[in-house]
Amino acid sequence: MRKVFLIIFFLCVLIKTYSQDPHFSQFFSSPLTLNPAFTGKFDGDLRMAGDYRNQWPTFNRAFTTTTLSVDFPIIGNSIAFNDTWGVGVMAYSDQSANSALKLNYLTVSTAFHKGLDEDGYHQIGAGFQATYSNMLLNVTNLKFEDQLTPFGFTGTTTEIFNYSNLKNNYFDVNAGVLYTGSTSDNNNYYAGFSMYHLTRPQHHFTGTFFLLNTRTTFHAGGYFPAGSGTLHLSGLYSTQAKASETVIGGALQLSVADNIDRPTSLYLGSWMRLNDALIPYIGLEFNDFRLGMTYDVNISSLKPASQARGGTEISLIYTRRRSAEKGKTVPCPKF
Repeated sequence: MRKVFLIIFFLCVLIKTYSQDPHFSQFFSSPLTLNPAFTGKFDGDLRMAGDYRNQWPTFNRAFTTTTLSVDFPIIGNSIAFNDTWGVGVMAYSDQSANSALKLNYLTVSTAFHKGLDEDGYHQIGAGFQATYSNMLLNVTNLKFEDQLTPFGFTGTTTEIFNYSNLKNNYFDVNAGVLYTGSTSDNNNYYAGFSMYHLTRPQHHFTGTFFLLNTRTTFHAGGYFPAGSGTLHLSGLYSTQAKASETVIGGALQLSVADNIDRPTSLYLGSWMRLNDALIPYIGLEFNDFRLGMTYDVNISSLKPASQARGGTEISLIYTRRRSAEKGKTVPCPKF
């Protein structure tokens, strides 16, 4: 009976994957999957970000997602001090149903932010991404009803598929806008809006065609002093097709080693995906690195099947700070 349930679940996983993009609980640590306008918008010369997520591990690797991105500001000496122009590249892979369905993406992005005041404390910007996607469905890793016998699963299904590997490629365009502001060097706040799959690319398997739904996200956040630490808050509302999610929360940054240039900090906090999961967070910032770890605690109706296990997620961000000789920096969102 458990195997029958897993068949149904994995088929639902495939349908869900067609209609929804991969998502991260640590969306604040994956800026280029959140909004193309974050490209190059950070305090430094170079940023590298990596994320790994394993969702619903009790369902035999239902979803595993990995991303790696690099972005940086360009031609800083040729544009106004209070303006920022950035470029970036991102690769990520999303695998579902024990790697039966694999989606690989390669994205190139750029964003320009225009200063609204002389010091650059307030900026408004827009960003764009061009994406190439490759999708592979390996049906030999799936089990179907016509394979079920009293002795287990045997043979291969021929009712739907007549060969084991099905491929699909497409190009896509994403865009977003972002406002950032500060009242001093010790705080920053932002709000943005992004849309992914503006071109509504077409998927097709076995003669069936369907359009990829546009994903729309509203997000906001910021940081400010709180006692002896710094409080970081963020949230988003994202919708795609008939699915939506709302995530809100924050973390307190506490200094554990005093160093004016590169302090070591501990982050403790939690986010919540409404009606789905509680997401405790712990992070460590040292030198130019920030390591973050979360574990989704399922509180939805899937709790009995998932055994309350939502997903493990690990992020690592490296930000090469701008040297003092290059002068004053423009306040930026911090991830």
